[in-house]
Amino acid sequence: MRYLALMRAARPETPPSPELMDAIMKLGDEATGAGVLLDTGGLLPSAAGARVEVSAGELKVLDGPFAETKELLSYAVYEVRSKEEAVEWCTRFMKLHRDLWPGWEGEGEVLQVFAGQSD
Repeated sequence: MRYLALMRAARPETPPSPELMDAIMKLGDEATGAGVLLDTGGLLPSAAGARVEVSAGELKVLDGPFAETKELLSYAVYEVRSKEEAVEWCTRFMKLHRDLWPGWEGEGEVLQVFAGQSD
């Protein structure tokens, strides 16, 4: 099963420490070596993005930034056996932030990617 993990947080005032970045790389290497990490990346602030919406039958394109206090900061795509396994990888990633970036607060969201019927 494929899962998308999203990390949201307020845009931090300070950059992550080199220790955190090293730990993130090691975790990514571990997940890649286990064959479960398919893709990962950081996301630019919403000021660099756009939102496309349909409301009252009208299509609107809105340029960022958006008013949310927490923005999407990064994502990872996992191919795992269960939701619990995807949650475990996301939890490990979030623990690195908690342990190596004092005062950092954020949230992870784990969503299963819809797999339609195959022919």
